[in-house]
Amino acid sequence: MAGPAYRIEDLAHHSGATVRTIRAYQDRGLLPRPERRGRANVYADAHLARLRQIADLLDRGYTLASIKELLEAWDAGRGLGGILGLVAEVDGPWTDEEAVRITRAELDERFGGRPDAAAIADAIELGVLEPVSGDENLFLVPSPQELAVAVELYAAGVPLSAISGHLRELRGQVEHIASRFLEFTTEHVFARYLGEHPPTDAEATEAASLVRRLRPLAQQTVDAELARAMRLFANRHLRQHLGADKVPQSMPETDLVALPASTTGAVEKLVGAGQVAAFIAAAAQREVQARTLDQLATKHNKERIVDELP
Repeated sequence: MAGPAYRIEDLAHHSGATVRTIRAYQDRGLLPRPERRGRANVYADAHLARLRQIADLLDRGYTLASIKELLEAWDAGRGLGGILGLVAEVDGPWTDEEAVRITRAELDERFGGRPDAAAIADAIELGVLEPVSGDENLFLVPSPQELAVAVELYAAGVPLSAISGHLRELRGQVEHIASRFLEFTTEHVFARYLGEHPPTDAEATEAASLVRRLRPLAQQTVDAELARAMRLFANRHLRQHLGADKVPQSMPETDLVALPASTTGAVEKLVGAGQVAAFIAAAAQREVQARTLDQLATKHNKERIVDELP
């Protein structure tokens, strides 16, 4: 046996596994038996590498039974590169957002300047904030966009308890969408890779490529459908609260155009958050009336000119 030699206690120390776990892996056939030297059992770097492989696969959610199949495939020369590439692709980030840190004082400032321990506890429970070990006044923000939305809603007058409740409801619905999308793609795309035995290295590499291509589709579909639904229901909501007679009938629901966020923000600053819809409706009506008057004036002028011609 070339290279370093380890006693079982040394192997446990370097790998992070316990002596009992190492022996259990040997009994299950996950770890090769050590070399016998006199009265001592000796382990090599290959044993250490195998323990680290097992730990990595366990962290990724594999069972010991499936890990054994994967390792047997590896030992038979089929390779683990494709499998680990597929796992890495699925485990990779599903967003371009990067987590940031925020202090308790900065949180208080963003939410009205008053400390709210209950709201922070709610945010931690929902995963919007994560405590930083060793500093009770520092938090990790996994999604800065999600926190920014909460800040804007609070500034518009929505209570923090209502924001938390809305997020819980929204999360349940979004998780259902994600689950259905995975079921759909598994049935129609990935079923051929999910037989009784682990996929070959080539199959796993192909599946990883498909995951990479399909990864953005769920968000793109949800974005498009949310935009469609918001156009539809925002117009209905406007008609319901302002009265159908006050909303231009020449604007069918499906022809509405979403306003830029900067425009909506400017209107909100001008008339207040509660009057945005009314202001936009009135402005649209005024524009329609002005164009109608312009058309009548143009028509009148043309008729006058014709009458004055010799």
